[in-house]
Amino acid sequence: MIVEQVWTGNAYRNFNYVIVCPDTGEALAIDPLDHEKCLAAAEKNGWKITQILNTHEHGDHTGGNKAMVAATGAKLLAHKGAKDKIPGIDVGLGAGDIVKVGRVELESLDTPGHTMSHVCLLSHTDQPALICGDTMFNAGAGNCHNGGHPAELYHTFTGQIAKLPDDTLIYPGHDYLTNNLEFTLSREPNNAKAKALLDELRDTHDPDNAMITTLGQEKEINTFFRLHNPAIIEKLREEFPDLPAEPTPMDVFLKLRELRNDW
Repeated sequence: MIVEQVWTGNAYRNFNYVIVCPDTGEALAIDPLDHEKCLAAAEKNGWKITQILNTHEHGDHTGGNKAMVAATGAKLLAHKGAKDKIPGIDVGLGAGDIVKVGRVELESLDTPGHTMSHVCLLSHTDQPALICGDTMFNAGAGNCHNGGHPAELYHTFTGQIAKLPDDTLIYPGHDYLTNNLEFTLSREPNNAKAKALLDELRDTHDPDNAMITTLGQEKEINTFFRLHNPAIIEKLREEFPDLPAEPTPMDVFLKLRELRNDW
């Protein structure tokens, strides 16, 4: 499987993706807001885009659909619950559905939270990859402002993503890595791995050639996976004195998400 990460360079810092079967050249465009860059990548490499997939319904992920369909005739795939939110869906996806790109298989995960009609794609490859839209980011978690719910996002994180293999590669919908590392350190100032990575990236971070993290690494640097950490819990008490004596992981997640909303 080839994963072409397309940096849009726009104000929203979107990543688009072209997923390719190396044997057949068949390709899937994911959230191709910058359809011109996605089409250029396909043309340059001789790939044929036959499908488009939207991880969710927000305009910065669906805005390139019309132009991409016009240019390629590709079929449009999205969460089955988004049929009234995304025009022109050809295939509605549910949990466990398989998207085939040539010989490559991608499993649809139903991942509510950022919105309630959000899918992530998990590759069935030797080293798995998760194309996760706005559910999670490198060192962070999606917001829930526009049609989502933080409790559902918690269940998606703990019930689905955290259970994937630690070597799973993480491909998010936006580049927020350095800012998210700063948030992690605001919650856990002694996180040596987050600090070392942020120091490394201050002068070298290039979203056009972005660092690809693994889930195992995320569990070390992403505060939304570190819900049992005593230092994070004690730091939360500075902002939320009424936090229970023994907060649940959901309590911690929801308070972290609340802080991140205004951070």
